Amino acid sequence: MQGRIIKSLAGFYYVEADGQVFQTRARGNFRKKGQTPYVGDFVDFSAEDNSEGYILKIHDRKNSLVRPPIVNIDQAVVIMSAKEPEFNANLLDRFLVLLEHKFIRPVIYISKLDLLDSIAEMEIIADQYRRIGYDFVLSQKELLPLLKDQVTVFMGQTGVGKSTLLNTIAPELALETGEISDSLGRGRHTTRAVSFYDVYDGKIADTPGFSSLDYEVKTIEDLSEDFPEIRKASHFCKFRSCSHTHEPGCGVKLALEKGDIWQSRYDNYLQFLSEIENRRETYTKTIKRK
Repeated sequence: MQGRIIKSLAGFYYVEADGQVFQTRARGNFRKKGQTPYVGDFVDFSAEDNSEGYILKIHDRKNSLVRPPIVNIDQAVVIMSAKEPEFNANLLDRFLVLLEHKFIRPVIYISKLDLLDSIAEMEIIADQYRRIGYDFVLSQKELLPLLKDQVTVFMGQTGVGKSTLLNTIAPELALETGEISDSLGRGRHTTRAVSFYDVYDGKIADTPGFSSLDYEVKTIEDLSEDFPEIRKASHFCKFRSCSHTHEPGCGVKLALEKGDIWQSRYDNYLQFLSEIENRRETYTKTIKRK
């Protein structure tokens, strides 16, 4: 039979097929091959009446996330809070770079708007990201239609209210929520497992929260590609290998001067570029010492 893994827990994989859910384990040969089934995988499996099934084959994946381990995703709702914790454009751009790199469509959702005296500044931020081409939503009413017919993961910094949002739009999930730690300024990790749920004619997944993100972009070329507005402007650069920092005839710097690229986004690009170069330099020094 063929199906899709919708839940992974304690060594068991729950596979949905033909309107049913089957409890399975992975064959030992997957471990020998260095393969691990993940939630979202399309698999071939065996299932006999009143017995445990076994996963026989994992089909090719269109994308994957390492943290959390989930695959074959259509889109990701990136939840950022307006306050407690404060909105962090740098962290948001890290999420967006990761998702662009993975070919996963981002949807930006802002929580805790009720804690702001005015949402005028947030509306300005929303307009900037919408100009780039991102869905940037400020209410559940805007969010819900975007879930239809999509496999969606919800992700965000710890404490932004991810589980609270999911409990509101899908009360049957009854996900555990945590208080914000005053001393740490972040929420406790509350999500324990990755699972798919059928909600609003699509599938959604709650995923573990985290307070930092290591994106997997390793080259200047990839980083340039993962900022859509920089990717677009780079076609007008004089040099194909332009880093958009100091080169003459840089289409990105021209677009920045014209206001077609937001200064905050460009500043974050420069920071991420510096991190990539520093990692490369550290790696090179380590190799030479060996």
